[in-house]
Amino acid sequence: MDNKISNSYIIAVGFMLFALFFGAGNLIFPAMLGQTAGSNIWEANAGFIATGVGLPLLGVIALGISGKSDLQSLASRVSPSFGVIFTVVLYLSIGPLFAIPRTGTVSYEIGIRPFLPESMGTIGLIIFTILFFGITAYFSLKSSKIVDIVGKYLTPLLLIFIMILIGAAFINPIGEIQAPTEKYITDAFFKGFQEGYLTMDALAAFVFGIIVIDAVRAKGAKTKKAIMIAVTKAGLIAAALLAIIYTSLSFIGASSVQGLGLLDNGGSVLSGASNHYFGSFGGILLSLIVLAACLTTSIGLITSCAAYFTKLMPNVSYNKFVLIFSVFSAGIANFGLSQLISISVPVLTAIYPLAIVLMFLTFLHPFFKGRKEVYQFSMLLTFIVGFFDGLNAAGVKIEAVNSFFSSVLPLHSVGLGWIFPAIIGAILGIIIALFKRGTPEENSQEKQIV
Repeated sequence: MDNKISNSYIIAVGFMLFALFFGAGNLIFPAMLGQTAGSNIWEANAGFIATGVGLPLLGVIALGISGKSDLQSLASRVSPSFGVIFTVVLYLSIGPLFAIPRTGTVSYEIGIRPFLPESMGTIGLIIFTILFFGITAYFSLKSSKIVDIVGKYLTPLLLIFIMILIGAAFINPIGEIQAPTEKYITDAFFKGFQEGYLTMDALAAFVFGIIVIDAVRAKGAKTKKAIMIAVTKAGLIAAALLAIIYTSLSFIGASSVQGLGLLDNGGSVLSGASNHYFGSFGGILLSLIVLAACLTTSIGLITSCAAYFTKLMPNVSYNKFVLIFSVFSAGIANFGLSQLISISVPVLTAIYPLAIVLMFLTFLHPFFKGRKEVYQFSMLLTFIVGFFDGLNAAGVKIEAVNSFFSSVLPLHSVGLGWIFPAIIGAILGIIIALFKRGTPEENSQEKQIV
């Protein structure tokens, strides 16, 4: 019989999951969305929440429902080789190659650099990244206490800082909400829907979901049902917090245009709002918010990546991987934020659709009885379209392919052309599996967890 998990522990896990998802980018994107959406803010914000909150929540729950202990075993439903390749690429993308270094760079650019003289830009970044990733490594080496460290201490601190700014904005808005920019005059929901992809949290859900599963298992949840219930409760807590924060930050952005003007990015919006309400103290407040958000995300990513690669290469210890990833991320962070983003976008554009399709196939797994052909054909057609979308994002445009996709694929012009092929691939997989008259790929391991 399972030990009952206390509500207080579930709440702590939910707070931890919120903090792991909530990095500096999650602060910036909603604020900028509000500025550009203007009077269409609520429609645009609903779209942003659908992808920026809904997909990550589904990703975490999908892991709980699957009964799998890690992403590789889940992705191996396509094939064992795909499971390894996809998992390694995803971990490296949201880990030491892109996302982890970005936590250091963003926290420096927004939280530290404004207080330093211009001449200290380069040396300041070097010193800061050494300190930032040193702290990250210290907490990551104490991974067994991650729920206590992040869920009980860092998250409440982060929420207090954010709520101070949000409270001031709702009590005394900077100005009246203005008309939307050209981009959001029509189809505001759909535009916000696309903006939600920028958080990249649907990818991180497969990583952070494992932390949640391990946390509830450690407290006594043993069966698939018990794990699913606990994970769902914690996920809903994190999702509710994210939705509230995103909506509030969007409102701050929408109400700031009259007083601050239309700014270039969400960091400038939050900086301007902080200074408006709190003067010089506002800059310090924003710095604390950004540093807390980036640090919690960095700890979660380092912990998850080190744990996975230790399983993949057991000859290298967890502690060594923590140190390797921390040092490597500190080095990559010094290339600068713009360079990191420009390199990461094509890769993420290519793999993001695969992650979303894998997520939905996991929910539909019982419906098609786990037939591997469904996974294989759906993922294959998704990859083909996603691969060329990635090339487009990298500036390598193959006009013949783009023209063909635009003519036959619905939503291709807005970057969602992979949806139709994913559905067709799943249907084709079911038909082929039925003609083969094989037994479903649903063995005893798929039906029973631990």
